[in-house]
Amino acid sequence: MFERSISDFLLKTAKSFPATLLTGPRQSGKTTLLKQLFPDYSYINLEAPDSLLRLRNDPRSFLSTNKKPWIIDEAQHFPELFSYLQEEMDKTPQPGRFILSGSQNFLLNEKISQTLTGRVAVLELFPLSYSEYLSNTSVATQTLWEHLYLGSYPRPYHEHLDSTVWYNSYIRTYLERDVRSLIQVRELTTFQLFLRLCAGRHGQLLNLSALANDCGISQTTATHWLSILETSYILYQLKPHHQNFNKRLVKTPKLYFYESALVCHLLGIESPEHLQTHAQRGAIFEGFVLAEIIKFYAAKGKTAPLYFWRDHLGTEVDALLEAGSNLFSIEIKSTATFSENLLSGLKKWQKIAGEKARGSFLVYGGQESFRYSDSEIVAWDKCFELLMQKIS
Repeated sequence: MFERSISDFLLKTAKSFPATLLTGPRQSGKTTLLKQLFPDYSYINLEAPDSLLRLRNDPRSFLSTNKKPWIIDEAQHFPELFSYLQEEMDKTPQPGRFILSGSQNFLLNEKISQTLTGRVAVLELFPLSYSEYLSNTSVATQTLWEHLYLGSYPRPYHEHLDSTVWYNSYIRTYLERDVRSLIQVRELTTFQLFLRLCAGRHGQLLNLSALANDCGISQTTATHWLSILETSYILYQLKPHHQNFNKRLVKTPKLYFYESALVCHLLGIESPEHLQTHAQRGAIFEGFVLAEIIKFYAAKGKTAPLYFWRDHLGTEVDALLEAGSNLFSIEIKSTATFSENLLSGLKKWQKIAGEKARGSFLVYGGQESFRYSDSEIVAWDKCFELLMQKIS
């Protein structure tokens, strides 16, 4: 088993709220974790037609006659459930009565905002962080490119599955089935093309007009599809930092996938060796480091205060982390060899930001971590420990 960093916070939350919702992408390990942490709870999965039918037929009796608390998996399949949960919690408001999980955040958030505001804590579970991957001593040590290609979803490691077969199946069964059902796409090939075009723009400034034109859809449709992919935890838009430091800023967000292996398979990358020489290797590594930061904050029940910074002259810092009034800058380079010119963007930004700049980091593909000039040089496999030791 993998040790999940969110476990302590999840247990604490369940002792404070009548209901807790654990959301996140499909196959991120939600069900496994909940069954492990709450072994005495009754369990029902609403993706199973017979279980869904039982609950639909008489939800009040179903929820009230059972003396044990409930884990209700894939709760978005029965939207009316939330009104009945509200009724139950109002009658008996003790903490920990219901643990909900689901993978369609769009539907879940809509229903929670309508019925359960103030009664439910919402947490997010992403696929494995690198430190969580290492918590399972039975898994093999990986090189950087192996880890990016093989990915962070736990199931292939648990069941010793071929990662290429598993990720191709994930794309077909979950992305092309579940997400298409939300956006009601009739033409599968159009949506397949859209996914691959997004993967080709991983780590780039988002040009919605060009994306829509290349896919042969309207800009409104492209915006809608991106929104659904975001709420399904497939990709996200990294916003530019709002403070300009007397410079004109780029205001366009960048597009990233949460999972490096999905990008690899959508782009047709066939092996870790292929990835190591691929034109997208730098962007895929950059996305991996950003996802590690997002996962760290999610394990504490927080949203990462993460941005990038770029001015109209092209001066750029890959990531800025806000900590109060302080800003930590992070440059991300996939090269395994350190050289001083890798710090040029950080140095320019430090001069511009002045007293706002509190710490600068270069995360790179090498094996050694050390301090150089005013920056911390951080090996890729140590980025979690060193970055969070300094920042958190």
